[in-house]
Amino acid sequence: MKQSRIVRNIALGIENLLLHKLRSFLTMLGVVFGVGSVVAMLSVGEGASKEAMEQIRKLGSNNIILSSIKPIEEEQTSTVRAAISIYGLLYNDYARLRDTFPMIRQIAPVKLLRKESRLGPRAMELRIVGTTQTWFELVPREIIAGRELRPEDHAQFNPVAVLTEFGARRLLATQSTIGQKIRIGSDTFEVVGIVKSESGKAGNMQIPDQEVDVYIPLSVARHYFGDIYTRRSSGSFLRERVELHQIIVQIDAIEHVEPAAKAIEQMLERFHPKQDYEISVPLALLRQAEATKRTFNIVLGSIAGISLLVGGIGIMNIMLASVTERTREIGIRRAIGAKRRQIISQFLIETVVLSTIGGLVGIILGVLTPKLITFFSGMPTVLTPLSIFLPLIISIAVGIVFGLYPAANAARVDPIIALRHE
Repeated sequence: MKQSRIVRNIALGIENLLLHKLRSFLTMLGVVFGVGSVVAMLSVGEGASKEAMEQIRKLGSNNIILSSIKPIEEEQTSTVRAAISIYGLLYNDYARLRDTFPMIRQIAPVKLLRKESRLGPRAMELRIVGTTQTWFELVPREIIAGRELRPEDHAQFNPVAVLTEFGARRLLATQSTIGQKIRIGSDTFEVVGIVKSESGKAGNMQIPDQEVDVYIPLSVARHYFGDIYTRRSSGSFLRERVELHQIIVQIDAIEHVEPAAKAIEQMLERFHPKQDYEISVPLALLRQAEATKRTFNIVLGSIAGISLLVGGIGIMNIMLASVTERTREIGIRRAIGAKRRQIISQFLIETVVLSTIGGLVGIILGVLTPKLITFFSGMPTVLTPLSIFLPLIISIAVGIVFGLYPAANAARVDPIIALRHE
């Protein structure tokens, strides 16, 4: 009996709303755009934060990245014919880290320089990454062909190279890949493998690998190219001596990462009088990104929630006008025995029907909008169950909250005065 009464009241509410189709439609638009904007903005925010956190995770949550940087005072005092500039991480730093800290699981030294590479008439500038086989364990990338560097390559000074897919396509197009001989600078290397690489930034950190990388054993890089880098440009002559450009450290447990980073920094301070290095902790960036994501979602949700608030005010406005128009109807219903709670439920059902239909249409709009954003701009968007159902629940709650006052006004109408109303 009670269920049939509720169904009858819902049908009556829909019928009353259909009597003023345009007015109901315009009132519903506020809720439609409010819910649609909440869904769309939450999905855009989720997509952006997920992409940023994915990039940071690629650096390794257990990793610490040490990088050589040129001291600020040397940048400011550099001249056209400056003497050699010596700075950065040392081979001794690598050895000390490897032998001193028991929480270090793996460690990879990295030497970086740029050289022109050639295969026949094809030439392109590649970034030489002199490292050990540990690099590929700390920066895991898919092997497309061949193999990675091996311990014997480093120990035996094997002139072998592992190219990225981008470099292989540019240099080895239409040629056989594995076993091909390429020239890097003035030296010849055998291509033993091809890997996929990532590029870009994670937060404010550069991802260790780039599309134009070629990986060679560290011992070979040091023997063939040395530690002194010379660069000539218009009117300037730059000589720098950097032993290692990066050291990537993997810690045995995630809870040891931040204490280990502090201990490593204290050790480096003892042996580096100048601030010629920096320490990056992807785990700290990951936590910062997660905190930023929460803040971003709250801000976006609040901005979009204002649209729902405006929609709720529109519902209240139209229901107050409806109460005035239907005063005589209310008086008749009260005169034949309708109770106040029945009058309240009648008007509340109308507002909830209005806000629910608007919420459902808004969800459809909100689901389509991120897909269009991704299609036209390439920006990643992520729809989550929370971003879909939460706005719908809020829209229903808005209908109830903003419908209570008009419904209460309707229930307070004096039946005798209402019957006299024209």
